[in-house]
Amino acid sequence: MKEEGSQEEKKWFSTLLSYAKGSGGRLGVSVFFSMVSLIAGLIPYYLVYRILDRYIAGSLDKAYVLHLSLAAIGAYLLKVLCFGISTGISHYVAFHVLEGLRLRVADAFLKAPLGKVYEHSIGEIKGVIVDKIEDIEPPLAHVVPEGAGHILLPVVCFIALVMVDIRVALAALLALPLGLLFMMLTFKLSGENMTKYQEANAHMSSMIVEYVEGIEVIKAFGKAGVSYEKFAGAIRDYRDFVIEWLESTWVTMKLAFAFMPATLLGVVPVSILLVSGGSMTVSEMALSVMLAMSMVISMAKIEIFSNGLRQMQYTVLEIQKLLEIKSLPEPETEKLPENYSIELKDVHFSYEDTDDMESEVLHGIDLTMKEGSFTALVGPSGGGKSTVAKLIARFWDVNSGSISIGGVDIRDLKVTSLADIVSFVTQDNFLFSRSIMENIRLGKPDATDEEVMRAAKAACCDEFIQKLPDGYNTSAGEAGKRLSGGERQRIAIARMMLKNAPVVILDEATAFTDPENETKLQESIANLTKGKTLLVIAHRLSTIKNADRIVVLNDGRIEAQGTQEELMERSSLYNRMWQAHIGARNWAAGSQAVREA
Repeated sequence: MKEEGSQEEKKWFSTLLSYAKGSGGRLGVSVFFSMVSLIAGLIPYYLVYRILDRYIAGSLDKAYVLHLSLAAIGAYLLKVLCFGISTGISHYVAFHVLEGLRLRVADAFLKAPLGKVYEHSIGEIKGVIVDKIEDIEPPLAHVVPEGAGHILLPVVCFIALVMVDIRVALAALLALPLGLLFMMLTFKLSGENMTKYQEANAHMSSMIVEYVEGIEVIKAFGKAGVSYEKFAGAIRDYRDFVIEWLESTWVTMKLAFAFMPATLLGVVPVSILLVSGGSMTVSEMALSVMLAMSMVISMAKIEIFSNGLRQMQYTVLEIQKLLEIKSLPEPETEKLPENYSIELKDVHFSYEDTDDMESEVLHGIDLTMKEGSFTALVGPSGGGKSTVAKLIARFWDVNSGSISIGGVDIRDLKVTSLADIVSFVTQDNFLFSRSIMENIRLGKPDATDEEVMRAAKAACCDEFIQKLPDGYNTSAGEAGKRLSGGERQRIAIARMMLKNAPVVILDEATAFTDPENETKLQESIANLTKGKTLLVIAHRLSTIKNADRIVVLNDGRIEAQGTQEELMERSSLYNRMWQAHIGARNWAAGSQAVREA
């Protein structure tokens, strides 16, 4: 297992570059220009040495100074130009990598079963896609190209010092072993806590998102103190952990920063001794000190960059875990259904990855829905109605048994093909932060504005949309609380109507619709779904009494099925549900009459 982990760590950088859309070669060019930039930065030191040497020898003239000064300025401009080119290219690559990573993570979630997505909190997902992937940019744009240059520069400086005097070169390395030792200790201590840091950060992000999303409930139930304390506690825990972590590495980190770049500790005294003994000129001593100072800067940068590189490694490995979420398997070739009848054969399903029968939600469901038929699923809450609907749309795969459309197992259809066939509307309708027009157009991306408006009118949306500040161009996010649950639901139904898929699943799709619009909306849905295979999940039994078949689900099993009349005669559960529904409706009507009186 350790060997596998080691291999993973070795390939993390190549994994990262695989998301650069072929820009990996550009990063190599960026590294090259970074190296040229840093080497060009050494040329002025050499030219200063030459001027100083001439001055000490007494043979310095203005033309020579002017000539070398212009050469030094040229070298400096070359350094600036190459650095600009290097960072420009590296930022281009970095943002392509970020784009590739974000799209891949989003794609992984899109292709994964919903259960795998739900295993991760919103805060964790947001933290990875937004924050952690963004954290890769500075190391990738700066650490990789500049770090490569700063690794080369000390080597070049050391070779140059050897050419001046090998004793000075060796003196420059005097403190290096201690610096490396303390740096390795820092990495070891830091690495042991990196996973815990990532977990603490994800937990804090999750608590923040939960607190903000639940602020309405918190205020409504007066639980601000309790909820705020939970939110504040997560932040305090994160603070305490980070402080403890920093304290554990503080000594070794400071010693590493002290010893790694301490080249002058050896170079200056040794150079003075050599000059005093006549083994080195003053100009050579000056050159040695300048080269040693260049090494100081590079060594300090290497320390800082190594921390950034380490952080990037942990981030990439964490992102990789999300990218390796098992996708719903797709066939290489597919056979499209010839009709749109639906058949469930001995379907067993559990939300848990286990064979434990106690965790099963559905226990051997057998159900056939003929093409063009209207089937309703009813039953007590928790009976498995929504689960059946979501399995038909293949949000999950069944544990055993099969679901087929037109005789073709849905697992033998590509996810995109199944999405074209099935239109799904739930009571929890999400609207994206874009215009109402674009939210409806999601049902058919190439639809004209006129088609969108026709669908909106059919779903009884047009009237309230026209009253919004910018009508159809009003952002759903901007509309916010102006839209009631029923209005949001009708927008989702308009989206479904525009899609015009041959199989339609409505999961309590009119639950929030007001009585005034419900009849019209039911008529619109009825007209739209003529000839389509329609599956409706409903608690208001009056809305499905005309279904071709009503299926009663109870505790994950089909208890009865038939028409309204048949079930009233032979299903005691359905009978009780109907009587309860009629009683509740009569009570509501009576209460309304009393209020109006």
